[in-house]
Amino acid sequence: MRQISCLRVVSTILTSTMRSHTYTESIGSARIMAKILDGKKIAKDIKDELKIQIQEWVKEGYRAPSLCCIIVGDDPASHTYVKNKVLAAQYCGINAETIKFESTITEEFLLDKIKELNESDIVDGILIQLPVPDTMDERKVCNAVSPHKDVDGFHIVNVGQLCLDMKTIVPATALGVVEMIKRSGIETHGRKAVVIGRSKNVGMPIAIMLHTDKKHESGLGMDATVTICHRYTPKNDLEFFCQNADIIISATGIPGLVKANMIKPGATVIDVGITRITDAEGKTKLVGDVDYDEVIKIAGAVTPVPGGVGPMTVAMLMHNTFQAAKNLREKTVKIS
Repeated sequence: MRQISCLRVVSTILTSTMRSHTYTESIGSARIMAKILDGKKIAKDIKDELKIQIQEWVKEGYRAPSLCCIIVGDDPASHTYVKNKVLAAQYCGINAETIKFESTITEEFLLDKIKELNESDIVDGILIQLPVPDTMDERKVCNAVSPHKDVDGFHIVNVGQLCLDMKTIVPATALGVVEMIKRSGIETHGRKAVVIGRSKNVGMPIAIMLHTDKKHESGLGMDATVTICHRYTPKNDLEFFCQNADIIISATGIPGLVKANMIKPGATVIDVGITRITDAEGKTKLVGDVDYDEVIKIAGAVTPVPGGVGPMTVAMLMHNTFQAAKNLREKTVKIS
């Protein structure tokens, strides 16, 4: 009876938003569940903003931004990703084109096509859907794209400028994580952050932006104290770093890597990992790096998989395309 009375008191002081994140344990006590960071909603907001900005851009007399997506091979997942990017571009008012090649084409042929697009005055952004066939050098292909049209942010010039905290085109997934943090009102200044995963396209750029001084040129800095963990970080150390972190970002593709016992109560947990698995019933589903069902009971905020970082990646690709178009403004012919 006493427990029920206490629960009623708690219920009266919780706001409606807080109640939506509250659950009752079997003993009758109330706990606050994590806030769900809804990547779909945030991404929709970003695309809606871009749509208005691009409409204004066109009213000023400039042609709509244009994006060219190149895909090599017949991987179903890659084709789905490209389709979603094209649909997002169309929604925002970006002219998008998909160029498909068989996996049998040569690297030289692909490089020649990229050169042609680099020199085109009607193409603002170029996206090479990865991975490319094993017969090609991925780094060479990424570097073939003009850094000014590199909406993926993978060219060595863009990567180098990011490391120097200069204004540049930032890898979309990393930028999506940072934008999600900022728009969700998560404090980073002086906080401890752990990034699990050191890939050059995701983990590294996320860590760079988290630790950088906000006063620098890019304005992307978040002034956190960052620890980077990876496959050679001992398990005990990984747990220790995570247990002391205010923010955890995992991008490894290892299902269930981040457990509830690794989370400091109230911490923010962002799951960039995405893996397709087969469950006990033989059904396939997408899961992240985080043990979501348990972590949600401890964390202060957490992203779902799917529906978290994925939509943000697509939205930030659109952002990068518009940025590329504006950067090439002097080469854009006004419509008379």
